[in-house]
Amino acid sequence: MPRSRRAYAWVGGAASSDEPTRRCDSPGCPESGIFRAPKDRSAREYYWFCLDHVREYNAKWDFFSGMNMAEIEAYQKGNPTWHRPTWRLGESPGSPKTASGFEWVDPMDIVGAGDFSARANREARRPPEKKIDPESKLAFEELDIEPPATLQEIKTRYKQLVKRFHPDANGGDKTAEEHLKRINRAYSVLKARVTA
Repeated sequence: MPRSRRAYAWVGGAASSDEPTRRCDSPGCPESGIFRAPKDRSAREYYWFCLDHVREYNAKWDFFSGMNMAEIEAYQKGNPTWHRPTWRLGESPGSPKTASGFEWVDPMDIVGAGDFSARANREARRPPEKKIDPESKLAFEELDIEPPATLQEIKTRYKQLVKRFHPDANGGDKTAEEHLKRINRAYSVLKARVTA
């Protein structure tokens, strides 16, 4: 069934047949002006036309009229950001990084290993960790020292344990003597592998 061409006035975005309709802004046109068309690029003020005149107006409309090629290119370059100022992530004017030395925290490494990745900065400053072989690891555990340790720290800890588990200090206790043997083996392993 074909639709009837009934004129509606637009009130607040919705058509209403109760409101009086405005006249077409085209000179001498008796039709209702129910279709709006912008008066200029700002699109803040509008003409109201009937269907025939809005089609005619749209066919002639040139958004870039009065602009030279450089102005058109500059305008189109700003389109992806809606002509708002932009800057790189973390470099906004007055951002905490520039104002107070704030370090960008990127725990999921979304930004990548760039200037703003705190993890990348920390890893770059940290000296590379040395792999510890299983025998040295057991020796560190026996002496109850956290690797990496210096040779001087190992010697100091060894002397403390020898005083504690020496058979003379424990009245000839066999378990203390066995423990002292394990301490001696651990010390000799670490003394050979750890440099001063």
